[in-house]
Amino acid sequence: MNKRDLVQEVWTETGLTKVASGRAVSAFTNAITDALARGEKVTLVRFGTFRIVTRKARTGRNPRTGATIQIPLKDVPKFVAGKTLKEKVR
Repeated sequence: MNKRDLVQEVWTETGLTKVASGRAVSAFTNAITDALARGEKVTLVRFGTFRIVTRKARTGRNPRTGATIQIPLKDVPKFVAGKTLKEKVR
């Protein structure tokens, strides 16, 4: 499913116009993105939690040359599915 498909689902489920559904989906993704950028955790009860985790610096290998490289510490987004979502997917 891509964004267009998600907008279609919102449109079908809510009865909003397609334009309004597109704005709602964009507003939702922007709100989550902005909260994560501020370092906040976003919890949607029964769906899941979005948060930022810090990956440790580590030594890696360039697959093309085989040379050893240092991969720096960095923050990455992480999603953990909630109980209801996990049960629905099973």
